[in-house]
Amino acid sequence: MVCKIESAIDFSFIYDLDQDHHSEIGRPSIDPVILIKFPLIRYTFVIRSMRKTIEEVQTNMEDRWFF
Repeated sequence: MVCKIESAIDFSFIYDLDQDHHSEIGRPSIDPVILIKFPLIRYTFVIRSMRKTIEEVQTNMEDRWFF
């Protein structure tokens, strides 16, 4: 399922939308594409908690490839 999502959606537009909101000073921020993909995984696989989502991503190679 995530392979179909990856082929259907080009997530590079998120960088253009987000470029004005980040500073070059300080620690690097989390990749904004990952912040969009996490809720997408939760919604797609009907995972109720963020902890379960992280466990799913750590154990499932397809999800790991998606990120």
